[in-house]
Amino acid sequence: MTPRRAATGLAGVLLVDKPAGCTSHDVVATIRRAAGERRIGHAGTLDPMATGLLLVLVGPAVRLVRYLAGCDKRYDARITFGLVTDTLDAEGSVLTHAHVPEEVLDPAHARDVLAGFLGPSSQVPPAYSAIKTAGVAAHRRARAGEDVALDPRPIVVHEARLTSIDASAPAWDVTFSVSKGTYIRALARDIGRAAHTEAHLSALRRTAIGSATVGQAHTLDAVVNAAHDGAVETLFADPAALLGIPVREVAPADVADGRALPDDPTLPDGARVACVTRDELLAVYRRDQDVLRAETVFATGVRR
Repeated sequence: MTPRRAATGLAGVLLVDKPAGCTSHDVVATIRRAAGERRIGHAGTLDPMATGLLLVLVGPAVRLVRYLAGCDKRYDARITFGLVTDTLDAEGSVLTHAHVPEEVLDPAHARDVLAGFLGPSSQVPPAYSAIKTAGVAAHRRARAGEDVALDPRPIVVHEARLTSIDASAPAWDVTFSVSKGTYIRALARDIGRAAHTEAHLSALRRTAIGSATVGQAHTLDAVVNAAHDGAVETLFADPAALLGIPVREVAPADVADGRALPDDPTLPDGARVACVTRDELLAVYRRDQDVLRAETVFATGVRR
């Protein structure tokens, strides 16, 4: 029998180290089956080729996606020069081979190219992406043979640091810190063009989302085993810490009906506050004209 939604009472956030070769949805489906909890989602998709940190939201914690999906993200990437693929990564079909200038192997030149991508800019997302046009995901249109032209989107590259050059590939290993909505595949494409050649993303590992790091994450096997043992709650991360906002200790009755809370004049207008007990995140409030108003209240607290 398929378990009913929220029948388990589980409510928490899992930090999972996604393995290569599966989609983010596959990870969610695997944990859903193991835990018997239907209400599970994630904050921030990783492509099948990519590995690394995936935030999996369990039970009522799925409502945290509005906050966690917007966090800055950090990646270790390998950009390989000399060819471009239709998906902009190593899993796609090769579209073009290109000559690679010798200066690509010069670390000083590489750093100069990468510096040109720092700060705010506009990025054209990959045609093979989940962005919808006319209600249909772009990757579905692309796979059907349609020409997909997506509008540029604003992004911010906070860091693009060269860590090594592999002359045999040839490839750059780069650490990126970027804003929400940044496609590292598209950065690889654009970096190749800035280096007067073509390039694609040949490896990617997400190492951080906001304050959460992959070093804190659990393997998918570890999560599944804990779920089978009825101990998945022991792996939950503190959601208040992940939100990266001030914390206020409250009694459950203070926020149960979403009533306003006394002001905190140390906060700027519009700032958010995580309302917690020692064991649970109960609500997220927002400062609005000298009072704290409920933005998200959890009928069942999210385990810390």
